[in-house]
Amino acid sequence: MGYTYNRLNKDDVALLMVDHQAGLLSLVRDFSPDDFKNNVLALADIARFFNIPTILTTSFEDGPNGPIVLEVKECFPDAPYFARPGQINCWDNEDFVNAVKATGKKQLLIAGVVTDVCVAFPTLSALEEGYEVFVVTDASGTFNQTTRDAAWSRMEQAGAQLMNWFSVGCELHRDWRNDIEGFGGILAKHLPQYANLMQSFSAQKA
Repeated sequence: MGYTYNRLNKDDVALLMVDHQAGLLSLVRDFSPDDFKNNVLALADIARFFNIPTILTTSFEDGPNGPIVLEVKECFPDAPYFARPGQINCWDNEDFVNAVKATGKKQLLIAGVVTDVCVAFPTLSALEEGYEVFVVTDASGTFNQTTRDAAWSRMEQAGAQLMNWFSVGCELHRDWRNDIEGFGGILAKHLPQYANLMQSFSAQKA
């Protein structure tokens, strides 16, 4: 059977930001703290640029997991936000799932902490319900690379597609003629090497 390349569709995708909480971020060891925060905020900037419906959720905020990272909340001040009282798998929270369904989107971008639980569990649940799921690997983090790789394998075998924030942005954008400075500005903001590229481009236009 031939392979069907189903691209991310900016008109049919929603972003789920799962458990990017101050306490849980201290568990992330497969990326450096600075790199991980940059990746998460880059994904947020891409979602805003393409007007992607975004849903935020946290788990047991009053416990050691802590509150949602302030910068994430500030990126999406009007997004649906669900502070789950205890469910580990956010898909077990009825209000959260109803919000996902209310978007009417068939594709889901999922990122969160930790990869093997807070990302993997809803990914498997959403796949079971017929969603097309794209896991944003570098905006999700966990204890170590061994744990991460096992989680990636589990999700991929179930049918999830693994991407990073840069490839998410490019697949949504499709064509540089749609916009150069705006999309390029996001890349430059989060990738120093891309900032050099954009500076060179600007100099050539001057």
